[in-house]
Amino acid sequence: MSSTAVILMNLGSPDTTQVKDVRKYLHEFLMDKRVIDYPYLFRKFLVDGIITRFRAPKSAHAYRSIWWPEGSPLIVLTKKLQTALQEQLDCPVEIAMRYGRPSMRGAYDKLAAENPDLKEVLLVPLYPHYAMSSYETAVEYAREVHRKRKYGFHIKVLQPYYHDEAYIHALAESIRPYVQGEFDHLLFSYHGVPVRHIKKGDITGHHCLASEDCCWVHSDAHRFCYRHQVYATTRLVAQTLGLSPDQYSVSFQSRLGRDEWISPYTAAELAAMPGRGVQRLLVACPAFVSDCLETLEEIAMAGRDTFLQAGGAAFTAIPCLNVHPDWVRALAGWVRTAGQDDPRWKTF
Repeated sequence: MSSTAVILMNLGSPDTTQVKDVRKYLHEFLMDKRVIDYPYLFRKFLVDGIITRFRAPKSAHAYRSIWWPEGSPLIVLTKKLQTALQEQLDCPVEIAMRYGRPSMRGAYDKLAAENPDLKEVLLVPLYPHYAMSSYETAVEYAREVHRKRKYGFHIKVLQPYYHDEAYIHALAESIRPYVQGEFDHLLFSYHGVPVRHIKKGDITGHHCLASEDCCWVHSDAHRFCYRHQVYATTRLVAQTLGLSPDQYSVSFQSRLGRDEWISPYTAAELAAMPGRGVQRLLVACPAFVSDCLETLEEIAMAGRDTFLQAGGAAFTAIPCLNVHPDWVRALAGWVRTAGQDDPRWKTF
């Protein structure tokens, strides 16, 4: 029994690759008002009447192409991370998904039942960068479940760690073996978000996307600006690896719908790079700490095909952090400092 516990929180996955399970998952995911931030009735019409109706069969096919014998790669890898972290800590470690299973309520209930003296749960969102459709919705959902169930413990949440030294070190070390070989370019492909999300998250009301260099001009808006944060991660990792500016670039993947999303778009970059002389390409996806549909299918399969068909010669998708030893050590280090008024943690 312990007075402190840890919950690793990831995005989630369908239970199976059957269309009905994928449709159920997509409905829960896309009906989140922080993912598709339209009024409820329009969102419901869009999600249930159009998107899931046509997207579920295609997504089910995509999931089948990357599904492991043990199940969803994201779930399997998150469980492996749980095991690796548990070996480093004395307190219990559970996992929860924002959508699907294992659920947030299930993780809370298990910890409360097995640890009657539980006083504090350390919530670790497995999202390095702040975005309303990832980090924010995960934290707010965890708080909502906690509030409704009236648990006797409080929550302490790890703040976005996109520029934390331990995270940058782990990410750089996971990439280093690939840049030590021959390559022409390293593309950092991040999950995209709509432009309106960036503007909506601007607490100053006038900074984000107001100029071409807004991400490099200091502003309080950067605390919640996904675009700024991914560029900061990229710059720090590139510096750690000793890369010159012409050896790497940033793009954004997973665009949904016809709205304007932050750019450049990964698919377009992959198609254009061979024409710019890039023959041997490396692609890293730092927005994801666990390999999933967006990395294994969208990048390592579809992205590879796009690049090679455009004339590229060699394409390497670099695995996510997954259970990299330096990543596990980073997480363990943050947990150990949670009780020391560490500003990386916020109590709710």
